[in-house]
Parts: sequence; structure tokens; C-alpha cells
Amino acid sequence: MKHIRVTAQPDLDRSPSFVAYLLDSPEVAEARALDWNRADVTTSTHLYAIKGDARGFQDAATKTRGVESVTLSATEEPISYSLIDVRDDVVPMFGVIEDALARTGMVVHRPLVYRKGQIHGHVVGDPSALQAVLDRAPETLDIGIDAIGQFPSAQVNPASRLSERQSEAIAVALELGYYDQPRQATHEDVAERLGCAPNTASAHLQKGEAKLVRAGMNTFHSSI
Repeated sequence: MKHIRVTAQPDLDRSPSFVAYLLDSPEVAEARALDWNRADVTTSTHLYAIKGDARGFQDAATKTRGVESVTLSATEEPISYSLIDVRDDVVPMFGVIEDALARTGMVVHRPLVYRKGQIHGHVVGDPSALQAVLDRAPETLDIGIDAIGQFPSAQVNPASRLSERQSEAIAVALELGYYDQPRQATHEDVAERLGCAPNTASAHLQKGEAKLVRAGMNTFHSSI
């Protein structure tokens, strides 16, 4: 089983207006397709998180032929959310992608990240299944494979970076309330549960936390 990192670059001039808005508008720093569902053979529903002007996204989507509804929430917050229903038979880019991703042998690891003209994503499965999808990609969508590695990987599951002792220390700390606000436990409490010296427990926690933070910051350098 492989973990495959891919980047898609749509032709913005031939893309749906709301997709072009997410990728090219100076009013949007980044967006994510958090999840999607195909209700029937012609219609799909997509949930987006938008860091930027969600009203502009709504305007662009409303003016796009094939978009049946657009709902916004948390528009006053730094990150807004939108639920959008799309007719896949009217918006070919979505229809072809939905058909391609329905094939066996692979799944898309959500979310997809929209940033600076490109869509970044992860696929888990058989590289040959992904290649079959790439072969069927519409000419309006240039898709490339950035990296192929084993699954699970540290990028998909940052906890896999931890040593057994670091993972145990962080799990105990979480259970005891070490990360609660206000803090319910100290590193001495963690050390007692682990059966080690306080400075040893502190070292396990700090090293493990550093790995998790770095992994989180490295995931597409994203803030959503």
C-alpha cells in the first residue's frame, strides 16, 4: 500500500468560476475541500473551509451554471465554511473527477488544499489505480505525482514519528490532563505513571511534542 502526494493545476480560464476564485483571488489565502459526497449520478455536495472572503466565493459559485445551492457559515470568523451542491453533468471538471475517484484500488485522503493556483492532495492505494485516474483526467486539469512512499507515513500520521516511549509519555500526559487549560497534571505526575525520573519524562514529552509540532507545520505549510 502506497501513500502518494499529488498536485493538480487547473486551467483557470476553463475552470468553474468558484474554483478559479479559490485558487486565484487575492481575497483568499487558502481553502480546503474538507469532504464531499455524491448524492446521485449527477449531483455532488462539497464542504469547503475558506480562509478569506467567503462572500466572494458565494458570489462566484452562484453565478456558475450547474451550481444548485451555496450555504455559508461563520462568515465573520477568519475561517468560513461553505456547503455547495454541484451538478456534475453540467460542471464537467467535477463530473470527470468524481467518476475517476469512484474506482477501486485507491482513496483520496481528505482534505484537498487549494492554494496559489494549485490543488494539493494525498492518495492512499495502488499507484497503478492512480495512474489510471491520471490518464482519464480532463485536459483542463494538469495532475502530477510529487512523491510516492509507504503507507502509513509520518506525513499522513505524524504520530508515527514518535518513539514508543515518547508516544506513551504523551498519551499518559493527555490522560492526566497535562495539556488541559488550566493544566491538571505536571511532568512529575507523568513521570510517576511512567515509572521514571521527572527529567526523563520531561525529555520524552519535549522531544515528542517537537516532532508533532514540526509535522503539523510542515503539512502544506497550511493554517486551515
